[in-house]
Amino acid sequence: MSSLWLSDTKIFESIPVKYEIINDFSTDVCIIGAGIFGLSCGYYLTKLGYKVTILEKSDISSKTTGHTTGKITSQHGLFYDYLTNSYGQRFAKDYLNVNEDAIKNIKDIIDEENINCDFRYQNNYVYTTNQEEVPFIKKECDAVSNLDYNCEFVTKVGLPFEIAGAICFRKQAQFNPIKYIAGLSNCITKKSGEIYVNTIAIDIKMDGSDYITYANNHKITSKYVIIATHYPFINFPGFYFTKMYQSTSYLIAINPNKSLFNGMYISALDPVFSFRTAVYNKKEVLLIGGQGHKTGYPSSYQDTYGILEDIARKYYPSSEVLFKWNTRDCISLDKIPYIGSFSSSMPNIFVGTGFKKWGMTLSNVASNIIVDKICGNYNKYAYLFKPSRIKPIKNHDEFKNMLVQSVNSLLVDKFRRANMDFDQIANNSGSIIDVNGEKVGIYKDENGKIYAVKPICTHLGCLLSWNDVDKTWDCPCHGSRFNFDGKNLYDPAFRDLETYDL
Repeated sequence: MSSLWLSDTKIFESIPVKYEIINDFSTDVCIIGAGIFGLSCGYYLTKLGYKVTILEKSDISSKTTGHTTGKITSQHGLFYDYLTNSYGQRFAKDYLNVNEDAIKNIKDIIDEENINCDFRYQNNYVYTTNQEEVPFIKKECDAVSNLDYNCEFVTKVGLPFEIAGAICFRKQAQFNPIKYIAGLSNCITKKSGEIYVNTIAIDIKMDGSDYITYANNHKITSKYVIIATHYPFINFPGFYFTKMYQSTSYLIAINPNKSLFNGMYISALDPVFSFRTAVYNKKEVLLIGGQGHKTGYPSSYQDTYGILEDIARKYYPSSEVLFKWNTRDCISLDKIPYIGSFSSSMPNIFVGTGFKKWGMTLSNVASNIIVDKICGNYNKYAYLFKPSRIKPIKNHDEFKNMLVQSVNSLLVDKFRRANMDFDQIANNSGSIIDVNGEKVGIYKDENGKIYAVKPICTHLGCLLSWNDVDKTWDCPCHGSRFNFDGKNLYDPAFRDLETYDL
């Protein structure tokens, strides 16, 4: 299962990345994370003359950015009616305007730097096939129109099935995010910025008015630090683990063997399905996404990729599945990202996280806000995303569910007997079993070879669950993910699991 975007394994070969820190050193800005947010910050800062060092624990943009849908849009579902009702019309309008600015900013970068990334303007549609959901779409149309934005309610779109209605935002965009990232990386290194891969940052400490970032047994001293690790790996202060959860969603890329539509599409309410075209080997392919769920909740192949493949077969009977992948998105309880100062007690450390499922656009929003803060410039949109905001939690159900799951995983589940014995675990599958009163995570590969781990998340100690789709150990509390052999794959954890020799 691999992403279409990451299929070109040679795309970063010409970029002079560094694979080893050989000594302690100083830099102006240390950016932790080489996804689209971290690299966007690096791009803007190196253009302004800052000495920038970017640390990435794996390969450039090989995680969330490399597994996105690659949509660049200000239309984040049926969102503006929610924003208007929750925070007022001015707030909603500013959120819309800053995301529209981001689309333009990305296009400006592409044009200025001559980045070939299959950028294409598209209309974006939030649609429904259910007549009972049409009032929600019309309500969203009214809310957006009241923000002086020219949206449209339509009943005919390019999809291969009939819809009941949709709201259309014109001149949105799509691109190949990894080709774009390669372009940003080239610009950064040409401006003397440094990108270190296979480099794990484990802590940040104050040192007078500077900060020391500890990575690979070395120290990087800087005046500014940007935490661009998708989910912040520093727990205190900040407490972001109490304010966000992660959601997993799935994508397939198919060769439809027939002509395709124009436009980008996402359904209005659950179950959510997403459609867009892309270019692969100079041919148009179709991306079909959806079947999202909270990370760490067990799910089957048929309930994830299987449903997407069923859709492909239904509307494109002669289609061929080329790629399958999934991604995790950080989602705040109020659905608004956290962008700005990481904590009032740690000045000059900045964060951007909680981009929901719209990180291509919001990463540019975040990078501009953070760069303005570093430069001492006023940004009129920064107030929208203030990380220190204290608002009533409107998402009561999600907040309750998150707390219950965390408590269960931290306390109750650790004392609950496992419901499977060793002999019941099939080859190419895994489960937690009890061994002398201790919980042990067991995976048997296709040949019966056994891998045993301590199934306790190295982030905050939650009990992990087995993901039989991806053959990983997933954390239901905060979304960390580990390979079947215990190797850490996704933050906020950064340490591997303890393993047992058998």
